[in-house]
Amino acid sequence: MPVPPTIALATRNEHKIREIERICADWGATWLTVRNADPASFREVDETEDDYLGNALLKARAVAAGIGEPALADDSGIEVDALGGKPGPLSARFAGGRASDAQNLAALLGALKGVPAGGRTARYRCVAVLAMPDGEATYAEGVCEGTLLTKPRGERGFGYDPIFVPAGWESAMAELTDEQKDRISHRGRAFRALRDLLEPGLPTSR
Repeated sequence: MPVPPTIALATRNEHKIREIERICADWGATWLTVRNADPASFREVDETEDDYLGNALLKARAVAAGIGEPALADDSGIEVDALGGKPGPLSARFAGGRASDAQNLAALLGALKGVPAGGRTARYRCVAVLAMPDGEATYAEGVCEGTLLTKPRGERGFGYDPIFVPAGWESAMAELTDEQKDRISHRGRAFRALRDLLEPGLPTSR
């Protein structure tokens, strides 16, 4: 399946839209988003599956069917070893169904209270999916290993970025530039891997 000439981004999250547009800038596609297409076609879906792939497929297929164009979606989360891999696919709802990033962050810090630095290992995981209007889909996964701080740092990024320090770095994800983050992030790795599956052999931005 080659990279389609037109792709809808199956998200209403402005942070994700900007990040995916940066990561996938070399795909050569025209992007449809809630900014430049009928917002009704980008309907929210309940993430009822218990894994990243299932939720990403729900989102991508819903928008692809609604707008009649291939759609790109992802589902991602943070997996904390001290919590047995939680919150995982429930990362966006760790503090409740409509919790804000700040509430989720506070809930995770509370759950890790008293855990020493050596036990605060974690990883971001992302599954990226490209779905066609007929439901056919291609997907890839990306992972970024790291550790968790006891207090937030940095003003960039979103989600758990202020407490996540990627392996090999001293800065929190929220302290990195967009270029640095996209190069090492779970989302950057997943979408680059997806493009490699769509068009093997083509150069990609690493």
